Amino acid sequence: MILGVFGPWQVIAILVVALLLFGGRKIPELMKGLGKGVKEFKDASKPEEEKPTDEKANE
Repeated sequence: MILGVFGPWQVIAILVVALLLFGGRKIPELMKGLGKGVKEFKDASKPEEEKPTDEKANE
């Protein structure tokens, strides 16, 4: 297992590299976009009967 479980030093190193690459101001924007993407993916993966329908509101 080369990629195994990340330890605390690996996580810290990844966070430092991300901070250096993107800067402090850009990281919250990236996380917001990531959160929206995950939410859209979850909504798209739900079966049709569980999805809220906007068609009823339009009638």
